[in-house]
Amino acid sequence: MSVTWLGHSSAVLDLDGARLVTDPLLGVNAGLLRRRGARPDEALWRDPDAVLLSHLHHDHAELSSLRLLRPAPILTATSSAHWLSGRGLSGVGLRDGEWEPVGTGGVRVRLSPAVHGHRPMPHRPNAAHGHLVRGPSGCIWVAGDTSLYPAMRDLPELAGAPIDVALVPVHGWGPRLSGGHLGPVDAARACAIVRARVAIPVHWGTLHAPASRRLPPGWMDHAGDAFAAALAREAPGCRAVVLGLGERWTAAPAAAA
Repeated sequence: MSVTWLGHSSAVLDLDGARLVTDPLLGVNAGLLRRRGARPDEALWRDPDAVLLSHLHHDHAELSSLRLLRPAPILTATSSAHWLSGRGLSGVGLRDGEWEPVGTGGVRVRLSPAVHGHRPMPHRPNAAHGHLVRGPSGCIWVAGDTSLYPAMRDLPELAGAPIDVALVPVHGWGPRLSGGHLGPVDAARACAIVRARVAIPVHWGTLHAPASRRLPPGWMDHAGDAFAAALAREAPGCRAVVLGLGERWTAAPAAAA
């Protein structure tokens, strides 16, 4: 099991011979937002077996990036899959409770709940979910954009296994978060609720609006360390792994922690 962070909510999950890419952002822009630094090296993300798409906001469903990953199926909500299929992409809609096999090594994927109803889009479906990825080597929760919700405590039961690794959003593309997002402290609380063993912060330090040049310096850089500090307080049994862009974490061979 390994996780490579490509920036924002984009990560590569390599699990039991299957490669999955989450919310791919592989270029320099996401709509009006700009990427800090170079685009991810193709060697890090090429040839995925599937794409996990949480929702259709532009910083998560960037169409040119999704087209780079064809013909990999895009596992998402049914309404989002229909919208993607109408644009020449291989959307695969998953219903609640439905597991989708990926690869040949016993990896399966299902949707997990998310609460992300703020800033609805008039021109795209607004379903929002996370994903649970389970294989013989362990279980990964990819939270997607969400706020805290009581049923988070049920995620290990939905997965049918302990949550070995949690990919949790901890910030955004501006100094203030809108509703429906987790900041560093709430992300740490989410990891405590699901009893994750390892937590990797995403959705931070990557995208900014052009006006951000006039915002306080350093605002893009604090969320990773703030999350690690909050995790030590809120979920001391969970280990924070704060990755830089393009960095990879690999689980120890005998366990996922």
